[in-house]
Amino acid sequence: MAVIDWHSRQVLSWRLSNTWIRRFASTRLKRLWSAMAHQAHLNTDQRSQFTSEVFTGVLKAHDIHISMDGKDRVLDNIFVERLWRSVKYEGVYLKQYQTMQAAREGLSTYFEFYNHERPHQSLNDKTPAEAHGTNVQWPQAA
Repeated sequence: MAVIDWHSRQVLSWRLSNTWIRRFASTRLKRLWSAMAHQAHLNTDQRSQFTSEVFTGVLKAHDIHISMDGKDRVLDNIFVERLWRSVKYEGVYLKQYQTMQAAREGLSTYFEFYNHERPHQSLNDKTPAEAHGTNVQWPQAA
């Protein structure tokens, strides 16, 4: 799971899990609230972890507008879909992680690179951190 700022494409937080439990998504959302506190809108797909009362309850309690992609509509959340394509082709497929710990460490390194070193053509060749207006280090995965 990753949370990105749509304007800057900066990855605000991410989490890796080998299960699709609802508590995973809602727990992560609560942990990254400080990074998202200024957000007024959150877009997700319709998987059960994002439609659960636990997850949507956290959003509602903070007056966050909930938007969900239409069924089989990957273009509704194109920025996140593009992020995962980059993660896979620039990181995961090249590294072929053998353990969850290796995957977490590799993804942590990749997201640091993605935010602070990888310029984006759509951002006038700025990095997401530059476009977001900060070069502050973001929280590591839990």
